[in-house]
Amino acid sequence: MGKVDNASPCPTETGRPVRYTDRMNRRQFLGTGLGAPLILGAASKSDSRLPTVGSGAFRYEVIHDWGELPSNIQYGNTHGVCEDSHGRIYVHHTVHSTSESADTIVVFDRKGKFVGSWGKQFKGGAHGLHIRKEGRDEFLYLCDTAKGLVTKTTLKGEEVFTIGYPTESPAYAAKPKWSPTNLAVAPNGEIYVGDGYGSSFINVYSPQGKFLRTFAGKGKEAGKVDCPHGIALDARGPEPLLVVADRANKRLQYFNLAGEHVKFVEGVKAPCHFHERKGILLIPDLSSRVTLLDKSNKVIEHLGDLDAPYGDLRKKPRDQFPAGKFICPHGACFDSDGNIFVVEWVEVGRVTKLRHVS
Repeated sequence: MGKVDNASPCPTETGRPVRYTDRMNRRQFLGTGLGAPLILGAASKSDSRLPTVGSGAFRYEVIHDWGELPSNIQYGNTHGVCEDSHGRIYVHHTVHSTSESADTIVVFDRKGKFVGSWGKQFKGGAHGLHIRKEGRDEFLYLCDTAKGLVTKTTLKGEEVFTIGYPTESPAYAAKPKWSPTNLAVAPNGEIYVGDGYGSSFINVYSPQGKFLRTFAGKGKEAGKVDCPHGIALDARGPEPLLVVADRANKRLQYFNLAGEHVKFVEGVKAPCHFHERKGILLIPDLSSRVTLLDKSNKVIEHLGDLDAPYGDLRKKPRDQFPAGKFICPHGACFDSDGNIFVVEWVEVGRVTKLRHVS
C-alpha cells in the first residue's frame, strides 16, 4: 500500500504518543511510559474499566489514543478518518512539528496495528477525507486546505487526478480565497466540494474532475452558507440530498443535487462533517461532542460532551484531556461493525474508538 509495511476552523508536546488499542486494558495503558514502545496486551471485549458514553442501543466504550502509531510519526491535528472494505482505518493529519515522518495518511488494520503511511504532499494542509468504491476498486478523495487542492488517489496513494483553483467558475473571477475542506460524491459520480475555509461556495465537478457549476456562497439566508465545512450525500429519504455542515451558521442545510435549498436542521453547535450507517447520521461537532441523529434528524445521543469551552485545552498534552470526553471532534466514521472512530482538532492529534457495546 504505497509506502506500506491543516488547517484551522472557520473562525480562525512533544514526546512519543502512546496508543491505546482494543487489546490493551487500562492498567497496561497507564503503565506504559510516554517514551516506551507500545506493547499490545489482551483485554476482555467489554472491559468495565473503560469509560462509557451513550445509553440503550447506543452505548459505547471509549478507547482514546487508539492505534499503534510508529515512533517516527507524530500526529498533527487529526482531521479526517474513514474505513475501507477490508476494515482498514485511514487517518488524515497535518503532521506535528516534531515528527520525523511527513506522511499525512496513516493506515491501521481493524485491531489497531499499523499497516502503512504516505501522503507527504499534503503536509500542513491535510483535511477532508472521503472513500468511495467505484466498480471493483476503492478510491480516496482528499482535501488540502493549505495548497487549495482536491486529489483523488488509490488506496496506495497513487494520484488519479487533482483539482485546483476553480478558475472556470464565474464566482471566482475576482480571485476570492479558495480553501476546500470536504467533499461528497453523488450517485452519478459528480463531485461536490465545499470551499469551507475560502469563499463558502460549493463547486461541482464531473467524475473526471472537470468543473461543472457553482452554487451557495456566503450568507445566512436559505441557499447561502457560511463555512460549508462538511458535505455528504444523504440517501435516507425518497431522493438523495446533499447535507452541508453550515458551521459558522450553526446548522445543517440540505440541498437537492441541482444546488437548490431544501431545508435547515437546527440543534447543532459547530458541525464538521458526516457519516451515515443504517439510517443513523453521525456528526462530529467541534464544540466537544459527537451527535447521532435518527432518520428524522432528531437527536438520539450527544456523545462525550465536555460541557465546557475547549479553549486552550486543545493545545495541552494528552494526559490533560478528561477521560471519556471529547475536546474538538473534527472527523468521524462508523466502521462495518457499528463502532465509531473519531479524530480531533487538537495539537497532538487524537484518534478515539467508540466500541459499540449494546
